Amino acid sequence: MKTSIEKVLGREVLDSRGNPTLEVELTLSDGAFGRAIVPSGASTGEHEALELRDGDKSRYLGKGVQTAVTRVSEAYEAALKGKSFASLRDVDEALLATDGTQQKSKLGGNTILGISMAYAHAISDSRKSPLYRVLNEMMGLSESDLRMPVPLMNILNGGMHANNGLEIQEFMVVPHGFENFRESLRAGVEIFHQLKKNLNSKKFSTAVGDEGGFAPDLGTNEEALTLICESVEAAGYQLNQQVSLALDVAASSFFDKASGNYDINLEGRKHATAAQMMDYYQSLIEKFPIVSIEDGLDENDWAGWKGMNERFGKRVQLVGDDIFVTQPSFVKRGIDEKAANAVLIKVNQVGTLTETFETLKLCRDHKYEAVVSHRSGESEDVTISHLAVASGCGQIKTGSASRGERTAKYNELFRIADRQEAEGKPLPLAKPF
Repeated sequence: MKTSIEKVLGREVLDSRGNPTLEVELTLSDGAFGRAIVPSGASTGEHEALELRDGDKSRYLGKGVQTAVTRVSEAYEAALKGKSFASLRDVDEALLATDGTQQKSKLGGNTILGISMAYAHAISDSRKSPLYRVLNEMMGLSESDLRMPVPLMNILNGGMHANNGLEIQEFMVVPHGFENFRESLRAGVEIFHQLKKNLNSKKFSTAVGDEGGFAPDLGTNEEALTLICESVEAAGYQLNQQVSLALDVAASSFFDKASGNYDINLEGRKHATAAQMMDYYQSLIEKFPIVSIEDGLDENDWAGWKGMNERFGKRVQLVGDDIFVTQPSFVKRGIDEKAANAVLIKVNQVGTLTETFETLKLCRDHKYEAVVSHRSGESEDVTISHLAVASGCGQIKTGSASRGERTAKYNELFRIADRQEAEGKPLPLAKPF
């Protein structure tokens, strides 16, 4: 049944870093209501959908989103008012046609995404069905595809997420060897607290970065990995069998375009070529139980990514974030060129839920892994928890076991698991590794 949109309202709110971001509220003709908050990234790919900000330095240091708030009203008037829509795809296509640009620079990717997500929440309310089931149906999947995701929990930060000397941006634990989501997440949380004890005993800071992981001033990436391995074992868990490690290198953030080298300290050198970066990853893989490496090379080094996949693709998950920016066209190129073997899914990189669904379908059809992910600027919005379960992708990145905007996603996953169990349909924990 077609449902008309009666009202759309944009609002400037704050994200987890204290920066403005866009919230959208949407009301349907049957009285159903949806609300969504758009996330914002720090380490961003150059091909992402445009995040529309005011640029007015007199307020919020130029990061205000009042222009996006205005665009919400304009988008409603131009594309949605007085019309009925049979599906989310129809809503998204109307918004995309109104914008008409590759990177959504007219309306803004945050404007379009806010409306897209709020509409999905409103449909969930209209049907009196949880969002994960609604998204599952919208993707053309069945309840048999539902899975609880394994968390890739960021417990130690470097790079652009911390003010320390580590080039690698995220050091994650992956508690994959468990029977259910509760036990998997519990392992991650206990390792997080054990790491804090270890850092305290060594007189390191236990302040946390943007995504809730600790940000100690360590000397090397290897020191960080060693500390984490010690914490896994001290918490009573087995490396490899129960808990492995993952990295988000975010190599584009320290890639020097002028020289074509990476500004990273490796064995006394201050710069490294792509080949030397791969040699470095080889040494880390041999020394530590690493199952996933994200953004190991620059976002425009397609030849390097192909070589990295040839070298490591059968051994570890190679996740493309900045190189793919969740957009179907880039993922299709990656599949054709055999660059990477997994895709990071960030809804605000592409700008609509429909396009996100298309990217997830490409991953399923071509046996690429998919990791639904948060951003460094997050909120209490829990849409990605539902997206991870709905798609059955098997993995979620939503930060550490601290900071409310991160734990909000984990808590929503607890609720989803409880609901399914109460209905006699417990969801299995995915087994990506």
